[in-house]
Amino acid sequence: MNALLRLYDFYLIRHRSLTAMSVIFVLALTCAFATGFWLLFRLAYLILATVPLSYLWARLNLWGLEVTAERRVDRLQEGQATEDRITVRNRSWFSKLWLEVDDPSDLPGRAVKRVIGLRPGGYRSWRVSTVCARRGLYSMGPPTVTTGDPFGLFRLTRRFGYGQRILVYPRAIELPNFYVPSARLPGEGRFRRRTQYVTPNASGVRQYQYGDSFNRIHWPTTVRTNELMVKLFEMDPASDVWVVLDLEAKVHAGSGDDSTEEYAVKIAASVARYFLMANRAVGYLALERTFDLEEAERGAQHYMRILEHLALADAEGDSALADLLTAEARRFGRHTTVVVVTPSTDEDWVVGLQSLAQRGVKVAVILLEPSTFGSPDNSLLVFGALAASDIYTYLVKRSDDLAQALGSGIDSPWVAAARNAEVRP
Repeated sequence: MNALLRLYDFYLIRHRSLTAMSVIFVLALTCAFATGFWLLFRLAYLILATVPLSYLWARLNLWGLEVTAERRVDRLQEGQATEDRITVRNRSWFSKLWLEVDDPSDLPGRAVKRVIGLRPGGYRSWRVSTVCARRGLYSMGPPTVTTGDPFGLFRLTRRFGYGQRILVYPRAIELPNFYVPSARLPGEGRFRRRTQYVTPNASGVRQYQYGDSFNRIHWPTTVRTNELMVKLFEMDPASDVWVVLDLEAKVHAGSGDDSTEEYAVKIAASVARYFLMANRAVGYLALERTFDLEEAERGAQHYMRILEHLALADAEGDSALADLLTAEARRFGRHTTVVVVTPSTDEDWVVGLQSLAQRGVKVAVILLEPSTFGSPDNSLLVFGALAASDIYTYLVKRSDDLAQALGSGIDSPWVAAARNAEVRP
């Protein structure tokens, strides 16, 4: 059956004109020998000459072409636009009457296909800009040129160069008033000093530079090296923050941009950005088809690594959030803050968070309301269990603005109660 389908596609779909021409040739030649009519012989000879000439025409149309695709970047953020330039040059002595140029890609909204003609030695160049509306890994290229003959008997395609992949990061939003319970370490104040200021934690020395304060000079090293050396300081100690993303397939609802998966990924990126901008060490943990882990570190490069995980995240896991928290509980020490992002309505994972809280781990939950994304499940019971366990929880619905839903925590009565509990003797 598959062989018949392939033959049908080859002869009656892709090469329909050539099949019709072959049938006419056979009929004309048969009737010519049967009747001896001279016109049928000439028709058969004409077809016999036209077919190879048409093929040669199509081949010459592809000969002497040079196609390049200049791509500026291979990593972008959701909402940014790609900037590519496609250039086609004719290096031959023959004019190209019909060339269909394409740069195939699975990036949504990308349209590059264009039909052009070129004189001998001529070229055409144009810019292609595509807004990256969805996170993920996409392929681009290689550029292709398709051409044919005037009778439509042959359609030939040639590829030029190699393809490339582009990674689109999820877009993180600003969370100016985001709050999670702190471990009450010195470096966890809302406004923190940078490392160029003096702190109690000296980490090393370096050569003196113009503008350095004299009270930072380390005299023993200066005497030993015969050069002015100043002390380097570390930030005050602060707890590590772990972002745990629930990617179990059966707990997510919705599709496209209006899905709990996309909301959860965007929230995880925003929370990681918030703490890394405050120079906190952030770790990332998720379980989908593979185990995704980034140990808690600081810096922009670490943020890029977390975004790479989030760009490729798919809600296709088969392990429950409760199992993930139980298996990885050893990673979370006493001075650790865990932020869980999930739409799950299963109360088992709440028990896992309660166990972490009893060990001194600070926990917070960003709970997506699945019923607003088209799911029959409701998070009312889970939210009640979290409230009864005194676990700080954000509830996010599909119609909510994330900046407001996650940015109002600092002003909530729950935060005031948590602060009073922290300062209570």
